[in-house]
Parts: sequence; C-alpha cells; structure tokens
Amino acid sequence: MDTGCLVRPVVAIAGKLPQSPATQGRNETGNRMTLHTADITMFYAPASGGVRTFLEAKADWFRSRPGFRHSLVVPGETAGSEGGIVTMPSPRIPFGNGYRFAVKRQNWTEALVALAPALIEAQDPYVPAWAALDAGERLGVPVIGFYHSDLPRLVGSRVGHWTDLILDNYVRKLYRRFDRVLVPSRVMAEKLERLRVRNVHVQPLGVDLHRFRHSRKDLRMRQRLGIDPRAKLLVFAGRGSPEKHIPLLLQAMQELGDRYRLLLIGSHMPERHPDNVHVIDHFVPKDELAALLAACDALVHAGDRETFGLVVLEAMAAGLPVVGVDRGAVAELVTPECGVLARAGDARSIANAVREVFAGDPVAMGRNGRRRVEAHYGWDRVMQGLLRHYAELTGATAGQPLREEPVHAAATG
Repeated sequence: MDTGCLVRPVVAIAGKLPQSPATQGRNETGNRMTLHTADITMFYAPASGGVRTFLEAKADWFRSRPGFRHSLVVPGETAGSEGGIVTMPSPRIPFGNGYRFAVKRQNWTEALVALAPALIEAQDPYVPAWAALDAGERLGVPVIGFYHSDLPRLVGSRVGHWTDLILDNYVRKLYRRFDRVLVPSRVMAEKLERLRVRNVHVQPLGVDLHRFRHSRKDLRMRQRLGIDPRAKLLVFAGRGSPEKHIPLLLQAMQELGDRYRLLLIGSHMPERHPDNVHVIDHFVPKDELAALLAACDALVHAGDRETFGLVVLEAMAAGLPVVGVDRGAVAELVTPECGVLARAGDARSIANAVREVFAGDPVAMGRNGRRRVEAHYGWDRVMQGLLRHYAELTGATAGQPLREEPVHAAATG
C-alpha cells in the first residue's frame, strides 16, 4: 500500500525504537523515552468540541504511562510553553467561539522542529498541517494527517457549493502528502477515497466512561431547569451551526407535542422555539454536560453531516437511547439495539423515531448503548489502536509495544 511521499523507514532493533534525538529524552525514573509524539492544530479553544477532547484524552493517557512523551502546539494569545503545550501567538477569529487562526507557517514549523518529536500528527487542514509536513521533512520523521472535518461540505453549507471543486482539490493535494491519514468514521474514509487519497485508516475517537455514566443521574436537575418530571425529556448538545439542522428538531418537537420536552445545549441556538423546547444557549463544560445528559431520557440528533458524532457516544455512555438520522457518521454509531434512525431531513420521521423509542424499552436501549461504548469506544481501546499506527510508522514491531528503554541497556548495546 502506498504510504505517501514522505515516508522514511525506521529500522527496529529487538522491537525497540532506534535512539535518535527525537527519542532520547529521560523520564523521572532515569529511563530513556521511547516515543515522543507532537500534535498540532488550531482546533483548540475553550468551546472546542471533539478535537480538543481527543487531544486532552491523549495527553492524559500518555502522561499516565512511562515511556511516552506528548507535546501539543496550538494557537494562543501569546507565545508560551507549559505542561507540554506550546502556544503560538495567533489572532482571534471574529465570532469564532474563541478560536484563533494560525498564521506565519514558518513559526509553527520552527516550534515543531525545536520539539524534535519522533512522530507528528496534524489535526486540521489549515496552516498547522503544512507546518507539520515541513517539520517532518526537516526532522526526517513520519507525519500523520487526522482528517476530522469534511472541509468542502463545511464551507459549502455556509457560502454555497461553488467552492466544492476548489476545496476537493485542496484536500486531495494536502492529504496525499501525509505518511498516513486517519479518519474517525467510514463515511470520512469513503470521502477521501473518492478524492483518490491513499493510505486512509479509520481510527474512531473515544469517550470518558467515568465522566459520562447513568449513575450521575440527578433527579432534581429537571426541577432546577423548570421541566415537568413526567415529560419525556429529549436532549441535543452541540453548536447551533447549520449542519446540525436544529430547525428540523424544532419541527419534530411541534409534531410531538406537550408530552415531550427537548433540552438544547450549546452556543448559537435559536431564540425562537416551541414552548416544549428549553435552551441553554452557551458552551457547557464536560462535567456539567455529563450531569445534564444523565438527567434526560434520550438524545435526538438531526445532523446528517457528522464526521463522527462525539455527543452520541457521550449520551450512550450515560445510558441514553439515541434517535439519529440515516446519513453521516451517526448512522455508524447507532445500532437497532441502542436507538432508532430516522430519514435524514424529515422532521416527521424524526418525531416517529422518538415515539418508536418510547413505545419500546428505552431503558434497555440505554443499557445496550452503554455496553456498546464500553466494548468499542473507551479511551484505553482507542489509544491502543492509535499506538498501532504509531508503531507501524516509527518502526516498532507489532508484537512488542512501544516502551521505555533502560539507560544501562542502551549503554551496553
């Protein structure tokens, strides 16, 4: 399989990484670090979604295990470096929920070169991705491109689809250069394969199984929100952007009537909505979101362009059945045992799917969803899958996982 134009093979000796400047750091026990990886992205803001969740989970997971070092290069107000996070001065994007735009590609490249990682992973298709490729070439290390968002469709939904061909060509040109391309879902893999991008691998994201769980259910939460405890409480959490199709959810709630309530959580939610819809119109931290989800009866998601659907996993982990649509990545997550899929773009079908959930056994669906998440989407499982990609690119053998190398062994070898 073609691995792209930047592959530089690394020879494994006895299943260990060769000691290069990128892998010769020391940890607190005096042993050599066997793997230093660096992520780079501009998708890192206080109200960030799945990408920041993924990167923070990765950093925590690596930090808790010997033999790994993780660095992260992200935009910030000023230059700085603390706790493995390097911030690059970047202007704030107007109306961008705190996001900042990466500029001066050369500066981002130099930041990565100074870190000298053994592997670089780019988490967006903008300036940081090109800086990652430049730094990888200078360091002679592999570079992964993680394609989280469908850029042509994202832009097209806002400015019109006249940009599709231009952006398809851009995505093809960029992602063909990576040593390996990771995507969070099959729908994203098929998108890149249609663009003739090679070496694409599905690498799902994960969910914090301890934070999101049914046992966090607070029976007083509905009272605090002013919601009738006898109502069937639906929930959706996320930005109120066009691809989430919030108007369809509002139409479905009109169809469902007063026996059902919908809690909308997130920024840019509509000001006008039916009486059976309640809105928390701001970004909600993860712990608060977990408590809110646990207080609800089901998640409903009308988005048909999801590239993964992290909120679906969070809801399933909290023991909620899910109503989604039969298009996009949500359809890959929701099986008949844990939810119901409606026709995309059809408010009446969404309402009927909600009725179908509650006509059956929603509690059993919720339990099935939790089991599905535990089996496939816990962070331990996700990170082990990610490490297999790292091992293949950096030269460790599949049978011997990456680990720290004692100093005395290196000295006598």
